[in-house]
Amino acid sequence: MSAMNPETTTAVIPKKRARIGLLVDIRKNKLLYVMLLPVLLFYVIFHYAPMYGAVIAFKDFSPRLGIGDSPWIGFEHFKTFFTGAYFWRTIKNTLLISFYELLFGFPAPIVLALLLNEVRHTLFKRTVQTVTYLPHFISLVVICGIVKDFTSADGVINDILVYMGGERLSLLLEPDMFRSIYVSSGIWQHIGWGTIIFLAALTGIDPEQYEAARMDGAGRWKQMLHVTIPGLMPTIVILLILSIGRLMNVGFEKIILLYNPGTYETADVISSYVYRVGLQDFNYSFSSAVGLFNSAINFMLVIFSNWLSRKLNNTSLW
Repeated sequence: MSAMNPETTTAVIPKKRARIGLLVDIRKNKLLYVMLLPVLLFYVIFHYAPMYGAVIAFKDFSPRLGIGDSPWIGFEHFKTFFTGAYFWRTIKNTLLISFYELLFGFPAPIVLALLLNEVRHTLFKRTVQTVTYLPHFISLVVICGIVKDFTSADGVINDILVYMGGERLSLLLEPDMFRSIYVSSGIWQHIGWGTIIFLAALTGIDPEQYEAARMDGAGRWKQMLHVTIPGLMPTIVILLILSIGRLMNVGFEKIILLYNPGTYETADVISSYVYRVGLQDFNYSFSSAVGLFNSAINFMLVIFSNWLSRKLNNTSLW
């Protein structure tokens, strides 16, 4: 009998110890794992199990035949999308809207959290937090209704424009205005909610660092630059990686509620195109192929941004 390789034995022992440790932990915390079970079942049933349906992207799917019996056609749907008239338009609009949200929307809650952290009047601070949180809990349909009313020809925004010498315009009918309206309304809706995680991260910064900075003569501005922002940086990097991973994932709900045929040129994104083709034209296989392509790009963006972050500042998701 041949002797076991010492390197193999060394690698196997930690794995056995990890399994034994997991079993011991499960026995000690049975109730906690029982509480975790519904969450796991939710993700398995509603997130992982439906992934089987992605195979229809490679088939000429027919509801009558079902997923299994529908004929395979390979990458035909992908070729149709890549050579179609809407490929570059949807890619361009998706990237531009996502880039604007990343450029203006991502820093907005960070700036608000830094400002709130400097406020010493407790009542004013809590009032601002409450007012900025509220839009997040309003239904998206209501939010879009408010945006439509405000940007209509007789809305508040046009009243301000007329007062400043401008002309009345139905802003949502202007293709050049759609992206600005979409991004700015998103910032207004989510800026308060986004500050929660950054304010929580601020509480983890050691107060002794501020004391040391004050002893070195640093004012509040330099304390923020040299203590607060570096303390937030790990949280910022993690959220930035997740945001980059959603770069191609502009939600179709708000787009559909705000856009119209006149603004398709600047408003039509991949998700809204998938919605129209899949649910309105009943072309399930083609829409699945487009959605699968979008998901694959998002996955690669997450991998790349995580790798880049790990290389630059040793902070990453894994």
